Amino acid sequence: MSLLCRYGLATLAVATALCLTSKTLWAAEGAQPDCGTKPPPPLAEEYLTSGRLAEGERALREHLKGHPRDDQARFGLGAIQFVHSVERVAQSLYRHGLRHEIRGVPFLRMPVGVNENPEPISYDDLRGIFHKLDDDLMRTEATLAKIRDPDVKLPLSFGQIRIDINGDGKAEPEEALWKIYARLNRAASVSEEVARQFVIAFDAGDVHWLRGYCHLLSAFCDFMLAHDMQELVESTAHVVFPKVESPHTHLAWPDDKLPWHFEIADAIAAIHLCRFDVIEPQRLESAHAHLLAVVEQSRQSWKAIQAETDDQREWVPNPQQSGVIPGVGVTQEMIDGWHVFLDEFEAILQGEKLLPHWRVKDGRGINLKRVFMDPQQFDLVLWAQGSAATPYLEEGERTQPETWDRLNRVFRGEFIGFAIWFN
Repeated sequence: MSLLCRYGLATLAVATALCLTSKTLWAAEGAQPDCGTKPPPPLAEEYLTSGRLAEGERALREHLKGHPRDDQARFGLGAIQFVHSVERVAQSLYRHGLRHEIRGVPFLRMPVGVNENPEPISYDDLRGIFHKLDDDLMRTEATLAKIRDPDVKLPLSFGQIRIDINGDGKAEPEEALWKIYARLNRAASVSEEVARQFVIAFDAGDVHWLRGYCHLLSAFCDFMLAHDMQELVESTAHVVFPKVESPHTHLAWPDDKLPWHFEIADAIAAIHLCRFDVIEPQRLESAHAHLLAVVEQSRQSWKAIQAETDDQREWVPNPQQSGVIPGVGVTQEMIDGWHVFLDEFEAILQGEKLLPHWRVKDGRGINLKRVFMDPQQFDLVLWAQGSAATPYLEEGERTQPETWDRLNRVFRGEFIGFAIWFN
């Protein structure tokens, strides 16, 4: 589970989707192939494993016109749309020459390769990437929301899925997810044969799981787009991209590796510039709605998972199932604890429970719902210091540290890692 903790937080940002789709492969060495007769592969698998995502989306849409009740095909279409959204982000980062050694920015640890002739990136370009990702995620979610079959199954040879990272129109063998994972984790021992055997039988519970992740990532996109981050980008994006359209061209550095004192100076500047005016307040309301949808989808996911009686290559198993991740079981105590978390998180989002601040000693707490509904300038330093919380402080019941301590004990000290997995 250490890898889930190490890379799972990447799901909260742009390139996160890649880490989300590739992180499962670390378990492949313990996976065993099924024996006996296998059903024909789903329609989506051919397009996913060959990297022909646009073609696959068109083909499955056409198939569903004639077979509107084929929820396996609809699930496959949603999977293709999600992976295609990842591909588009990867292509954008490659096109603008994402530096391949980025420390301290986990969601940008995408091995997109070196682009010897990158295009300049502007603040508007960066916003465009988030806009497109948000649109893609909501299209995926809308597809998955139409699935009605409680017994739907989508077995996929997950490691064999390919994405065209460099946008040359061909998804090469080196662009398979298992290869990408191996480059992210050089200490891992993953072979093509092991990757080929690593099949996940996604089911109805995973439909809600993926819908929840679409909402989670869209909430992140909405937060980014709600704020004016132009000064931060123009002053520090040279750390991430070699050619930034900025008045501060003298800050650019020709090599991938910045001198350590440059990195320190830029890190300090980035913290200083994490103060953003709100330019699209409706997006913060949208982000709030997405987070509530994450809670609801997680509840629906676990309802479906706990009703399962089979044991077929489960991505997220119930206590009677083994799952595809070897050596990691799910207990009823964990599931009960997760529902406690969902109830607590929903109460915080709705302002029914308040968040404590280390500086506030008079019993008041932060109404998080009002932070979304009545936004003011976001200033990271002032939030940490406490004065940014002042407009949102009120009397009421606060979430208690004991609740979170109990959850951490239930999940054996790795609540964050399990939370990324459970969604």
